[in-house]
Amino acid sequence: MSLYDDAVLVLKGYEGQDELRQSYLDHLTAHPDGMWKACHAGHVTASALVIDPERGRVLLTLHRKLRMWLQMGGHCEPGDATMAAAALREATEESGMAGLTLLPGGPVRLDRHPIPSPCHWHYDVQYAALAPSGAVAAISDESLDLRWFPYDEVASVADESVVRLVDATRARL
Repeated sequence: MSLYDDAVLVLKGYEGQDELRQSYLDHLTAHPDGMWKACHAGHVTASALVIDPERGRVLLTLHRKLRMWLQMGGHCEPGDATMAAAALREATEESGMAGLTLLPGGPVRLDRHPIPSPCHWHYDVQYAALAPSGAVAAISDESLDLRWFPYDEVASVADESVVRLVDATRARL
C-alpha cells in the first residue's frame, strides 16, 4: 500500500471534523501528488505532539523558519510507509528522543493552514506521541529551541492550533 492510499484510509476512518476531513480527501482526489512538498496546491503533512502525561507537560519546538512554538512535524518522505510512521519519524527527528510511541487511536486532530509561497496549504494530520520516562530532548537543525511546557502554559507561548491539539490529546488520554 502506498503512503497516499494509507492517508486516504486514515482520513476515511478519522471521526470528527467532518467538513475539514472531507476537504483533505477532496484535495487528495484532485491531486494525486498531494502527499508531497512539490504539490504547490498544498500537501499533506504529519505531526505529533510529544507529551509527558506523568508530569503534565508537552514538548514544543521553536521552529527555525517560522519562529513559533509548535509540535514536531513536517513533510512526508518517500520512505514513510504510513501517516503514523511519518508523524513518529518527525517527532523522533525533531525531539532527539528514542522510544517515542504514538497514542493509540490514530490522529488526534486535523489542521489545515496556509503557508508561504510557492505552496498554498499544509493539510496536517496530527498525532500525539508519548515520551518515555526520563527521556532527554536534543535540539535538531530544524529548531532554535526545544522546551517542555506545562499544559496550562501552552496558550501563553503557542497559537490556537497548538492549544487545540493539546486539548484534544488530553481528552484522548
